[in-house]
Amino acid sequence: MKGLELSEKFYKEVGEPMLSSVFKDLMPYLAVGLVGSGSECLGYDDEVSRDHDFEPGFCIFIPNEDVVNSKAAFSLERAYAKLPKEFMGFKRLNYDAVGGARHGVIRISDFFLSKTGSPDGRLSVAEWFSVPEHSLLEAVGGKVFFDNLGEFSRIRERLSYYPRDIALKKLAGNLLLMGQAGLYNYPRVLSRGETGAAGLAAHQFTEASMNAVFILNGKYKPYYKWSFRALRELPLLNDLAEPLEFLISSGNDSATAEKKQELIKSICLSVAKEIKNAGLVSHLEPDTQTLAHLINNAISDNNIRNQHILSGV
Repeated sequence: MKGLELSEKFYKEVGEPMLSSVFKDLMPYLAVGLVGSGSECLGYDDEVSRDHDFEPGFCIFIPNEDVVNSKAAFSLERAYAKLPKEFMGFKRLNYDAVGGARHGVIRISDFFLSKTGSPDGRLSVAEWFSVPEHSLLEAVGGKVFFDNLGEFSRIRERLSYYPRDIALKKLAGNLLLMGQAGLYNYPRVLSRGETGAAGLAAHQFTEASMNAVFILNGKYKPYYKWSFRALRELPLLNDLAEPLEFLISSGNDSATAEKKQELIKSICLSVAKEIKNAGLVSHLEPDTQTLAHLINNAISDNNIRNQHILSGV
């Protein structure tokens, strides 16, 4: 059973009856779900990932103290801690009533502050560029079982994806890196016999390419260990997962290096075609360094457009 399903069952069969009977007056102000860090919030949990922080548990998100005071919050924490220690054969983790790690009672503002640096999800341009992408995904991923107040869901909607100009700036920067690392530097360092530098170039090209693909899908990229799995599940350009894996998992002998150079050109062309299909440029431009500047010029906000082209990566 997946963690999200286990969490929702635990809430509906155990948590909801407790909250509805003991905390009826607080129910209009609560949101409940499984949101945050952990592979179960992505649906990627398996036997391996259950060796830590896996349990039947859920999050109870509460508004600021002027709505739900600290005394009520502590009562909620104690009640959550007293829920059954085992459910459907899975044991719960030891829970500290003064702070419940990934599950338990969490202030809405504290949750979003921990993930984005903002208690209400309102981010400046600099913050949109600096907050780790996987943290943004943790803020909007998982599943909300209910949200009576609506505040938690409104903030999640605000953070659902990058504003258009931010996404374009990040896309432009990654396109530039694709061209520099893959089309230009990879063959040059190989010609000098620098196989280590060639490996780094292939790695940077792969990372930038993956970033560009996620942006074109309008999806946040997860933490690196899940990035290829998530890439394979995207609707657009998921077929690039295999060649990108090859670029960073194979050697640099002459035959392999030649194949890699062809793959790099093919990946750049695939990304360029999708950019044209999206209507972001008027013509097909396979040179991703040139394409980067075309995308940057399409940014509406003057301040964002005039920042260094790599400011978003």
